[in-house]
Amino acid sequence: MSETKFSRRDMLGATAAVGTGLVLTGCSESQASANATPAQIEGPFYPVADQADKDADLTMLKGSDKIAVGEVIIVEGKILDDDGLTIADAVVDIWQANAAGRYAHEADTSSTPVDLNFQGWAIMKTKGDGSYRFKTVKPGPYPVQRGWVRPPHIHFKISRRGYRELTTQMYFDAEPLNKIDQILGEIPKDQQSRVIAKREDDSAPFLFNVVLAKI
Repeated sequence: MSETKFSRRDMLGATAAVGTGLVLTGCSESQASANATPAQIEGPFYPVADQADKDADLTMLKGSDKIAVGEVIIVEGKILDDDGLTIADAVVDIWQANAAGRYAHEADTSSTPVDLNFQGWAIMKTKGDGSYRFKTVKPGPYPVQRGWVRPPHIHFKISRRGYRELTTQMYFDAEPLNKIDQILGEIPKDQQSRVIAKREDDSAPFLFNVVLAKI
């Protein structure tokens, strides 16, 4: 790895230092204050190399019978507009670290291993009732800098003609690291629950509904 490349700690640390203005990049003031799900930074690890397999099962690659390492989970929900109506055919683009907290991305220079059986990136469309669903492994936390470890999270980028594109991050309920995360902390405390997924029990799917603002 070239010495001129930033580590993920450098990149995320610089991002967090900018503050709230960057969290809402690309969002108008009206969107930020409406009912839309709070926006979050895209981060430095959005996939840059295309891959053939971007289906809704991230736990296994096409043509392989090997399963990714980690706790297998289901995430599901609906994409809604700011009047509460469901949005069909919305593009739901998600990416995440593996169970060890490592992204399959050249900018991630950590020493934790890449899971060659983990897809890491998926793109899907919502059904007629606005629903989406995917299978993955729960992402691991990873250190950014001293005193800051990012909690498990999944990145979302959602788009549909007639609505403002939204980039955000989904967090998991009851994670102690949520309380000290600098990026989640940019969202006012009374709104943070809108980006935290919950499930009824350990065998149930995580539920994550997302609201897009109309243009």
